[in-house]
Amino acid sequence: MDEKSGVVLSQATLAERVGWCADLVAGMAGALTGEHWNAGDVDALASGQDAGGQKLPSNAWMALRRLGWTVTAPEGVKVNDRIVRMAQEPAGRALRSAKWRADLTTGVVATWPADPRGRTPAEWAQVRAAVPGGEHLPSSIIKGRTRQAAKYRQDCGRLPVDVFELEDTPRVARMLLLSACDGQQATIERGEMNPGRALVRLQLPTRPDPAGYRDWTWVACPITLPPTVPASAVLHLPTLRIVAGMVRADLAYTHAVPKAQRSGHMVALGVDWGLNTLLSAGAARLHQDGTITALGSGAQYRAGGVMAKQHRLRRHGEKLHAKTDHYTRLIAGQEQHPLTAKHAVLLGEMRGVADRRSNLNDALAWSAARWAVDQAIAAGATVIYLEDLRSMEAKDMGRTHNTRLAQQVRGQIADRMHHLAAEAGIAVVTVPARNTSKHCPHCLMPLRHRKAPDRSTVTGWKWAICPNPPCRWQGDRDQGAWRRIATRGLAHQAKTVVDRATGTMTIRAVVDKLEAKAVITPTATGGDRSKTGPTRNRTTRPAPRRRGAPSPTRPRGRAGQRPEGHAPPGRKRLPRAAHRHQGVKTISKTTRRHKPSGAALGAGFHLHAHATPPRWQTIQPIPQHADHAGSLS
Repeated sequence: MDEKSGVVLSQATLAERVGWCADLVAGMAGALTGEHWNAGDVDALASGQDAGGQKLPSNAWMALRRLGWTVTAPEGVKVNDRIVRMAQEPAGRALRSAKWRADLTTGVVATWPADPRGRTPAEWAQVRAAVPGGEHLPSSIIKGRTRQAAKYRQDCGRLPVDVFELEDTPRVARMLLLSACDGQQATIERGEMNPGRALVRLQLPTRPDPAGYRDWTWVACPITLPPTVPASAVLHLPTLRIVAGMVRADLAYTHAVPKAQRSGHMVALGVDWGLNTLLSAGAARLHQDGTITALGSGAQYRAGGVMAKQHRLRRHGEKLHAKTDHYTRLIAGQEQHPLTAKHAVLLGEMRGVADRRSNLNDALAWSAARWAVDQAIAAGATVIYLEDLRSMEAKDMGRTHNTRLAQQVRGQIADRMHHLAAEAGIAVVTVPARNTSKHCPHCLMPLRHRKAPDRSTVTGWKWAICPNPPCRWQGDRDQGAWRRIATRGLAHQAKTVVDRATGTMTIRAVVDKLEAKAVITPTATGGDRSKTGPTRNRTTRPAPRRRGAPSPTRPRGRAGQRPEGHAPPGRKRLPRAAHRHQGVKTISKTTRRHKPSGAALGAGFHLHAHATPPRWQTIQPIPQHADHAGSLS
């Protein structure tokens, strides 16, 4: 609602006014980022000190002002100082994040290998020494930057000087970071009577180019909080975005949670990544004597249907990309070309497919992370040990498997898992993935992988068999992997380190002495089954599995008794069925692809499956034979 005029704004009007403000902020932030997109300014900002040697503030907009980097609104447009803050904040964040990429690019170019497609061990040691923190940096990141520089050399005939030649100026998102403002631009209050609602007040322009402060008015926007926000949480100013013509608010809140411990864990959940089975997880317990036992047989998170849909969208997007590129070559920059309209339609369709893939990945990441954290809570685990696959590359597994591995959402799942586990006070620690699927979880012997448990002579990867005669463990490959991950984490928990910048916990290396203790100790199942007497005689005639009586007589009216089914009341005619009491041979013929639509029959049955045919004869007295004694009624 506009507080000055008292007019209730529609969603379209509110989105329009927020869009006008976001356009002003994005324009100023883009100009500020482009002005300082060079090595000298990025190094000055990353140094953390101003010209006088004073420490720069943590807020990006305050750091830019300390350095004297300012920006002004376009000519003829009047904005207050808080709008300038919202433009300086994303610009400062973009410039700060460029420092790490600049150091990485400099190190890769300075130690350029003889063959960019493959480095020798000595060349790997050189590039890791030249990159800050390169000792524990995944090799895939260095290879990706190497390919980017090689593409630049192929196009320009030389290597790039720095990242500012290799990359264009970052694009600033069209959004409003209200966290950079104070109460003179935006406020948020939680409802006293209804904690599930909050009120956001902010100043928005009444026109795209406000010429004065009179063109800015206060607008009150009520927000319905999701049930995941605790009633005692402290709300912070949100970030406003325009999505599909609607205003979305990314709301941050703070509340007290238990502190996750780095070590001292007794029960842990091991999580293994898979291809068709996205996650395999199970719990393990560390006993006082140092032995580790498995708690149960574990569980699996299968997302085959979602992954299949994701791959269909990927293939559709690839076809759209190829067709769009072909149209672009044919148009060749001609605005009046006959294919211009079709090209615009393809661009819109391509963006729609990309949005669908992004939404599907986001939903899958939240669902998988929620499942893993719930498994840890149910098992009473205080830590989740997650396999670190950042350095894994999708290669040498065939075109289909390589593509599927490259399209996994492991990074998103790990981020969501850290967030959800922190609310429950559960630590998330990444462990090295080396040999987790190769060695036996009980004796650490190399496993033999077969295609299936009943095909022990056919080489495969799904089923694992231990060749050690005293052990002879066998099971699903992923089930053995989560046991290895959990035991490795419990045995190496004293080696857990915490990243000061991000707060993430990781075990960087495997110690042979501790790895020897990372085994599952088998536990006895059941009681003593030793033979202590003669075997009890069993009857040669088992009890009947069904009663020796026909179905009851047919009642009057439409209603019937099970197993014939139940006709819902109030329905005069059952669609797609002649009558409720069909014969035993009344089965529809499949003339097209099967589509389950049994609910259309009116009774919830499958389309090609029907109830047992009724028996309408009169019920005869049940004869009392000796063989019916003790049977189930």
